Amino acid sequence: MGADLHATKLLPLLYLLFLFAHASCSHFEALRRSSPNYSAGVCDLLLLPLGYPCTEHTVETKDGFILSVQNIPYGKNALRKNRGPPVYLQHGLFQGGDAWFINSCEQSLGYILADNGFDVWVGNVRGTRWSKNHTSFNVHDKEFWDWSWQELAQYDLLAILSYINLETQSKVIYVGHSQGTIMGLAAFTMPEIAELIHSAALLCPISYLNHLTSRFVRRAVALHLDQMLETMGIHQLNFRSDMGIQVLDSLCDDEQIDCSNLLSSITGSNCCFNASRVEYYLEYEPHPSSTKNLRHLFQMIRKGTFAKYDYGWWGNLQRYGAPHPPSFDLNDIPDSLPLWFAYGGLDALADVTDVRHTLSELRSEPELLYLDNYGHIDFILSPEASGDVYGDLIRFLKSTVGTRSSS
Repeated sequence: MGADLHATKLLPLLYLLFLFAHASCSHFEALRRSSPNYSAGVCDLLLLPLGYPCTEHTVETKDGFILSVQNIPYGKNALRKNRGPPVYLQHGLFQGGDAWFINSCEQSLGYILADNGFDVWVGNVRGTRWSKNHTSFNVHDKEFWDWSWQELAQYDLLAILSYINLETQSKVIYVGHSQGTIMGLAAFTMPEIAELIHSAALLCPISYLNHLTSRFVRRAVALHLDQMLETMGIHQLNFRSDMGIQVLDSLCDDEQIDCSNLLSSITGSNCCFNASRVEYYLEYEPHPSSTKNLRHLFQMIRKGTFAKYDYGWWGNLQRYGAPHPPSFDLNDIPDSLPLWFAYGGLDALADVTDVRHTLSELRSEPELLYLDNYGHIDFILSPEASGDVYGDLIRFLKSTVGTRSSS
């Protein structure tokens, strides 16, 4: 039996090595060619050159991670320098806080919020390019990468939102995209975090992933990519590294997946994404994440649950006092918390069926914006989103806090 167990653990590793041996790495040379500036921060790279006020902050989590946070207190052309209500922007998986600013000032939500009188705060979760420090570990340590979105919700969000609350003496408006909505919905079930939130706007809201239609992701799940990487001792998932590029290319060794357009193969079609800017976007994205985070997401897909990380029967008993990980109960989100959801008919990650499942478990009825032709990336990078999405988002936010403006 012991030999059989050893063989079972070895098979994923052998299969991954087989895939790597047949990987050509032809699709992803742009990831190698891009050379991000690791020395400058988000403020220096994106905001200050355009005339926006921006300051860098650091926040320490309870488990020792040092996170980078940016603050844009008002817009570039503000006539009065008074701060409006604080709004916090939480990026998605393999992204950083820069994602809210890499289109033009007229097209990026971060700039638009500042120009509409909001006091904008931007987070960068642990492991991203801007948040790679810890009080005890460095990025080469296995322990540095021992986390999933569960810790991002429990520790990163608590630390950042508490910091903003202390700095502004105000509850915080929450805006999240993709994984930022997973984190948010999980965090809102926790009273100590929910009490810090004034209202929340979620782009491509996710709590369930069992109807996800992305062929690329489904293939990775079917091949047990998460377990393969864990078996190989790969704890950091960095798609700029040689190993990361090999992983991507090996998953594309299938006639049914068109990896000449990697973004669409992962997220589904996007109606309005400007593909001509991909080379520029690659100067910032993708950011690293942890293999454990990937495995947690794959657990959601396999099991159809919105629950804490599954450590196996014995590990769960030790950590949770039960053989199965506890679920995040969306019914625990206060019905007094104003919510706004925006989702699209072409989204292969935040599937419409799963969004409706999320809505059915909430005590309140969020305001909804449904765009039949929008995909997952359109909501954050489409040049058309400023008119299609952000106008309604800002209307919702102002309806919850009044119509204070800096101009």
